[in-house]
Amino acid sequence: MDAIRVSKVERVACTKSGTTRLGTIHLTAHHLIFRYDGEAEKEMWVPYPIISLVSCLPQTLQGQCPVNFHTRTFETFSLSFFKDSDATDVFESVKELTVATSVTQLYAFFYHPNPPLSASNGWSLYSPRDEFGRMGVGSRSKAWRFTDVNKDYSFCATYPARLVVPTRISDTTLQYASKYRSKCRIPVLSYLHWANYGSITRSSQPMVGITQNRSIQDEKLIEAVFQSHASPETRASNALVYGATTTNLIIDARPTANAMANTAKGAGTENMDHYKDSKKVYLGIDHIHTMRESLGKVVEALREADTLLASINSDLPDQVAGLAVLDRGALRRSGWLRHIAAILEGTVLITRNVHVNSSHVLIHCSDGWDRTSQLSALSQLCLDPFYRTIHGFEILIEKDWLSYGHKFLDRSGHLSSDKFFLSSNDLVNSSSGAEAFLASVQNRFASQQHIKETSPVFHQFLEAVRQVQRQFPDRFEFNERFLHQLYYHLYSCQFGTFLYNCERDRRVSDGNGPPPCDRSVSVWDFLNSPPEMALNRNPTYDPSLDDPVSRAPGADMGVLFPNPKDVRFWYELYGRTDEEMNGRPFVAQSRVAGIEVVGPIEDAEEDSADLSRVDTPSTIPLPPSPSSKSTPLVPLAQSLRSLGLRPESRGTSPSPRAASRELSSTLDPLARPTPTRADSSSLFSTSPSDISLRAGRMPSPSPQIPATRARTKPPEFLPSSGVKSIWGKLSSNASAALSVVQDTYTSVAKDLRGGSEGEKTAELRSRDALSAWGEELPSSSTASSTSRGLGSLSLPTANPWAPSSPRTQPLALEENPWGSARLPTRPADPEPYPSLSPLPLDPTVAHPVPRSASSLSSISLTTAPSTTTPNSNGVDVAPPRNVSPKASSTTDPLGVGLL
Repeated sequence: MDAIRVSKVERVACTKSGTTRLGTIHLTAHHLIFRYDGEAEKEMWVPYPIISLVSCLPQTLQGQCPVNFHTRTFETFSLSFFKDSDATDVFESVKELTVATSVTQLYAFFYHPNPPLSASNGWSLYSPRDEFGRMGVGSRSKAWRFTDVNKDYSFCATYPARLVVPTRISDTTLQYASKYRSKCRIPVLSYLHWANYGSITRSSQPMVGITQNRSIQDEKLIEAVFQSHASPETRASNALVYGATTTNLIIDARPTANAMANTAKGAGTENMDHYKDSKKVYLGIDHIHTMRESLGKVVEALREADTLLASINSDLPDQVAGLAVLDRGALRRSGWLRHIAAILEGTVLITRNVHVNSSHVLIHCSDGWDRTSQLSALSQLCLDPFYRTIHGFEILIEKDWLSYGHKFLDRSGHLSSDKFFLSSNDLVNSSSGAEAFLASVQNRFASQQHIKETSPVFHQFLEAVRQVQRQFPDRFEFNERFLHQLYYHLYSCQFGTFLYNCERDRRVSDGNGPPPCDRSVSVWDFLNSPPEMALNRNPTYDPSLDDPVSRAPGADMGVLFPNPKDVRFWYELYGRTDEEMNGRPFVAQSRVAGIEVVGPIEDAEEDSADLSRVDTPSTIPLPPSPSSKSTPLVPLAQSLRSLGLRPESRGTSPSPRAASRELSSTLDPLARPTPTRADSSSLFSTSPSDISLRAGRMPSPSPQIPATRARTKPPEFLPSSGVKSIWGKLSSNASAALSVVQDTYTSVAKDLRGGSEGEKTAELRSRDALSAWGEELPSSSTASSTSRGLGSLSLPTANPWAPSSPRTQPLALEENPWGSARLPTRPADPEPYPSLSPLPLDPTVAHPVPRSASSLSSISLTTAPSTTTPNSNGVDVAPPRNVSPKASSTTDPLGVGLL
């Protein structure tokens, strides 16, 4: 109580969620309480350990002294005092009460529920013998046994007192094997599958080092784990499941580079030459520092939104409630959902290997208490319906998090730090801006060793559980509120469950009285009380869906396989709305003749969130769009016409008019935005129902293909060759359209000037064979001309008609927003060329006038405006005259080639 300088301050303005109200602040030994005037709002109780950042700001122009509070529950509120002394007293008091020097100063050692809780067995809720006996250890399977080698925590201080190991491995072998594992955390059993005796074991990294050390005892121990399907007594009773492929896995949760880098520290990863009948997989889950920084970016985006909302309301006469100012782009750039998706991908891999492949999995990261606990617990949650009940989930946390030594005290930062309390006094007293900056840097980053151990590992696990719960809402007995309560009491320090780093710290006295488990209340006693149980039950829970013998359609034997791509922000935890954090759901907007029009997903390249919500027609497998930016969409026939292609067999190129007439009759100009990322290999599909985006070929329209096609932007890098496509080199679609026109005219000019027979295309063969523009010609070659970008143009030489070297890579069609110009009609034509674009012609390139075959040799193009005359369509066309190669090189400033 000596730390409390002032216990009560009246007439304090509290600003929260953009709303400001007056009230009274009370400071107690363990809570900051704000009581609103008039009792219009419920009292706000803030336990000191939940406070994450406090900033005491200078006095405002209105004479108020604000103190900003940020909590670990992602709430932000500001207390404005009318006296500077009151603000300073409250700031210093909260600092002294929040920064603790010992765990025993926390609220859990002073909390006594009144009235007492009905449940009182929270500390004895988990019994290793009962839980592993439920799995079948000692009854269904004789391949595993209990060992008391760590009964006094002398074998491994961070492991539980009761361990389960393979039966044929002696305690002496375990003693030798412990020297090869970091922190002596040897492979021990965490889960035995109820269906096929598959197992999940966990450990820490091996001490390989740069000398590539090995341990025969560790190799024998893992070999016994991977052969535990057969018990020592009988090999027939525990035979492998018929049809299952044994794929024993060693899961290294770290990125490959991180695992290899640890060899310099004397650790590393397993050398698979010494571990037979198994494979190793790196999951690429980042370490605790990356996770802390990622969540910090999410918190920063939330704080900026709160600050912006507060400034908007301060400038407006009437306060605006519910205004959404959160930057979703900043949330995506944080990478938080990407990390959760990586954890879920590893969970699915482990679940599938144990249940489907009837095999074993050994999980480890560096020390085996962060990422290992996440993967092990989530996999068991998917494999065993028991862990999806309230009682089973509590046992799962006790077993895989508390007993196996997750460092709750260090990761949660319960003792806080004075670096999280920022005062403006040092900045005001500084004589220059440089000194102010250096003082703030020293205040924030000096002596950060304690803070560097903090990381939202258990928070990340709860959020991953929420993703599975959201995908399977009927398979969990508990609801979202249950997970939210667990997160709150992780940081409230009201109960002793999450205060220590290992089982030994909770069960063994430090010599100053009873052990912590006897001096504090378990969080399970509170959550299992009848009032809380009634609020935490899921009303849609259906345990019949987990029947392992059910053969009903859709039955899964109670084993869940979540979708790692369907991840979204847990908006209830962050105190926001679903639309504010995840955006609006994308549903079908219209249905015309069985075709759906789906809106684009913005910025999906930065985030894999909720990719399963986009509906696509079942008859057309849609290719993906690797770019997150939406592009203008044009009819498919227009792009084909600009390239002189038609949907025929490979290598044929009839006249552009015939191609456009056929495509116009089969393809509707309506296009739709594409869904976001999918498997990029589908871009080059050759199935009859797909459009193959290869240069020079389009499949024939099929009756199964609807009239509306979904257009997609081709990838910047072609998957087949790894070479950057033409559209990665062009600066815009306008330059692409100009390149197509230039290439077409260059090929025409080459052919008209008598090029070699080997260079003539199937469409333009020779002047003698051309009777009129647009008439059908017999094909003699299977090669069609390909478009070239501006980057492939060559400077005028002695032969200005010579085309550039052909491109050797396949080209993908791109949307052409400029379309193709309307060609002039001939009097003998029964119908004009169909116009697919209302846009004007390119003024820098003139267009040929279809004439008789005898006059084609005299057609020429020019860019001189003084020699052109408009035709019936309003297009400037040069009068017929012969142009010599020498003259064309001087009258062609663009180098596109003239006829």
